[in-house]
Amino acid sequence: MRNYTCLTTFIYPHESLVIQSIFEKEAIDFYLENETLVSLFPFSSYAFGGIKLMVHSNHFSKAKQILDNLKDNSSNLHIV
Repeated sequence: MRNYTCLTTFIYPHESLVIQSIFEKEAIDFYLENETLVSLFPFSSYAFGGIKLMVHSNHFSKAKQILDNLKDNSSNLHIV
């Protein structure tokens, strides 16, 4: 898909669920590449390159800011 950039990669499907719900709430255009494949074959996640969070270029900076806020040490929610 055009104009989408990989923001981060998840190894396990459950890691992407929190980000997915936040991005849907914020109306950020994104999709998860390899999500179904990794869900079907979880032990092969590394072979497939994990689940890639692909974000549209128009929303990339906002999405990166949300992800950086989740990585902040003062937050109780650590995902990536």
